[in-house]
Amino acid sequence: MAAARTSIERILCPIDFSDTSHHALAHAVAIARWYEARLSLLYVFVSLPTVDVPPVMLDEDDRERLIAQMREFACIVPRDVSVEYQVLEAGLVHDAIVRHAGAAHADLLVLGTHGRSGFQHLFLGSVTEKIMRTVKCPTLIVPPRAPDIAADASVQFRRILCPIDFSYSSLAALEHAINMAEEADAQLTLLHVTEIPAALTQEPFVVDVDLSRIREAAVTDARRRLERLIPQEARAYCEVDTAVVEGRAYREILRQAAEKKTDLVVMGVHGRGALDLLLFGSTTHHVIRASTCPVLIVRQG
Repeated sequence: MAAARTSIERILCPIDFSDTSHHALAHAVAIARWYEARLSLLYVFVSLPTVDVPPVMLDEDDRERLIAQMREFACIVPRDVSVEYQVLEAGLVHDAIVRHAGAAHADLLVLGTHGRSGFQHLFLGSVTEKIMRTVKCPTLIVPPRAPDIAADASVQFRRILCPIDFSYSSLAALEHAINMAEEADAQLTLLHVTEIPAALTQEPFVVDVDLSRIREAAVTDARRRLERLIPQEARAYCEVDTAVVEGRAYREILRQAAEKKTDLVVMGVHGRGALDLLLFGSTTHHVIRASTCPVLIVRQG
């Protein structure tokens, strides 16, 4: 057993009665059982006014019907999981979820993403992605191609991949990855992706550059820095290795995850500002869209 557990006592799982949210719910329930955490299910009723029509407001009977529908939707929840049901009215779904996660002091938010092509892009751009940009608690994204899981299963993330770019956000993610790997006696891989500037690899190049020496130096330095990040005590509770590869970050993360049959990817994201748009438009966005396993997003700042 691990020396310490990741502190997950309150899990929030928004649902919309879709297959997507049912998929996420199963993972949320299993994690709640694993950590003996309290599970809160949230439904956000959108009450937006139109030009000529005022917003529709819920009365008490409406709320009771929605709660009953939520209970039926959550029939997979085992009796040993403490669960509560809440309905909120809001104009913007993502704002309501973020506010509630903060007010409820959620330790983990569990979200699904819708499935294919354009609609998936729309969903990521309008709800899930907006939540990830602002929510403070760690967020588990369950993509449509993540394996199905029984709600009464014992979740054990046996193979965890944590991409590291040595930023504060990736180091915050590493702390969560190590704690979860210790808890599960898992195999944890720290991955760093180097990228040689395209200008150095194109012909003709006017400067005499020894690319092989640059690559070797970059790999050696990255491996040394990764090894320094691993607490010695962590090796007593989980198996830790490192990998340094060259290429586009999101492609190599996905490739390594597939090759290692990863159960969980743990990634750090930066705080708010212009960098968010750049980040979610590239690495994080691409990994979530194409991942075949859950992705835990740890936000820094």
